[in-house]
Order: sequence, then structure tokens, then C-alpha cells
Amino acid sequence: MVEKTDVAAVLELIRPSLQADGGDVKLIDVSEDGIVTVELQGACKGCPMSEMTLANGVERILKERVPGVERVVPHHEGY
Repeated sequence: MVEKTDVAAVLELIRPSLQADGGDVKLIDVSEDGIVTVELQGACKGCPMSEMTLANGVERILKERVPGVERVVPHHEGY
């Protein structure tokens, strides 16, 4: 099982890079099967590159640093 605190700690390491580009990331949930749900905020929210940011940035780093993370998915309001 993936610890939410571990994921949050790694997101704190990623956050300055996103903030430098006018964006941010918020941890929404971590499921028992390793699915991390995040919400991109600021300039990252709705940005055409946001899917790439998740897959190539946030997901890659979380998988490297937190055992058990399978994938990172975007939070969609209303779900």
C-alpha cells in the first residue's frame, strides 16, 4: 500500500518547478492499488501540456521515489 504522506513529501519536491512556471499541484487521493489523483492548478490547469506534465514529470518522479505508485491521474471536478 502506498502511503499518502510519502506521495505528499515527493510532491513538495516537485512543487517549486511547477510554481516557477506559474502552476501548482494538489494531492487529492492515493488509492490502495497505487493510483495517485492530483489536481493541477494555476497555469498548469487546463494547459495543453498538462497531460505531458503529469505523465513525464509528476508520474515519473513519483514512480521513482515512492514504491507502489502505479500511475498518476488528473482530478476532474464534479467526480
